Amino acid sequence: MTKPLITHLRHVAIAAPDLDRQLTFYRDLWGLTHTESDTGVHFLAAEGSPEQYVLRLRRADDKRLDLVAFGAASMEDVDALAVDLARKKVQIVHEPRKIDTPGGGYGFRFFDGDGRVVEVSSDVATRDFRTIEERESIPVRLSHFVVNSNDPEATVAWYVDHLGFKLSDTLCLGPRGDFMWFLRCNDWHHSFAVSRAPYVAVNHISFEMRGVDEYLRGTGRLLREGIQKVWGPGRHKAGDNTFSYFMDKAGNCVEYTTELETVDWDQHHPSVYDVTVPDNIDQWGTANLMNEFVAKQMHNDPDRGVFVAPPL
Repeated sequence: MTKPLITHLRHVAIAAPDLDRQLTFYRDLWGLTHTESDTGVHFLAAEGSPEQYVLRLRRADDKRLDLVAFGAASMEDVDALAVDLARKKVQIVHEPRKIDTPGGGYGFRFFDGDGRVVEVSSDVATRDFRTIEERESIPVRLSHFVVNSNDPEATVAWYVDHLGFKLSDTLCLGPRGDFMWFLRCNDWHHSFAVSRAPYVAVNHISFEMRGVDEYLRGTGRLLREGIQKVWGPGRHKAGDNTFSYFMDKAGNCVEYTTELETVDWDQHHPSVYDVTVPDNIDQWGTANLMNEFVAKQMHNDPDRGVFVAPPL
């Protein structure tokens, strides 16, 4: 089966009133590299990633998601996707054009089915990056982005039908039904996922570490610094990746992970994992229980950025 025109997850852009605390958290504690700032917008890179930046921070009156950005292989693919989305009556924020952010490139923005702003771009200059050393507990790359939706089945269908994503696996809560869907745009088990929640919001942003040792060292560093842990450390069944979830200074949930599974695009068949079976949610049995506290943090606050285009 033909893969989607989208090739990978590039970056996530978030905004919050207290920009200084957010910047300090992600730069000095989380382990990202502050590369550029322009009129109050700050760009942070992962040392092991060729992406110019994996996280963009901005000051705003309300906490919100500004956008999620994906990559495409060529300008022709960007144009083709833009034409297809316009034909499907998707609301376009701006047509394909030169992008005036670090690395440049060519791309366009549009609203997804829930009202989030999505950017797709190509021809972005790569950043000099390096191999993360043994025991160096900083992110290698942006791993995946998970959103909340009050109509998750429709959101999943939108990303499959409009952007060509493919379902990898689903989580369910026993007889209460499905609550999380993992979607892929390449061979990683998931770059994007959708969770059932009372409203549209950010669920969590996940960053890949070098290996299990580095992942645990990063987890330990944050615990020693008194950063609020939400859930973990543990190892999921779907995706087979490790997890440690913490809260950033604006109340967003962020994750350290590693060893996310890769799957065959054509041959992988989705499974449904019942998380009331302990091994399905944490293979190691080391994490705290997935309870109302965990759910509350991951539900986050309602997203104030829905159907509001951020500054370009």
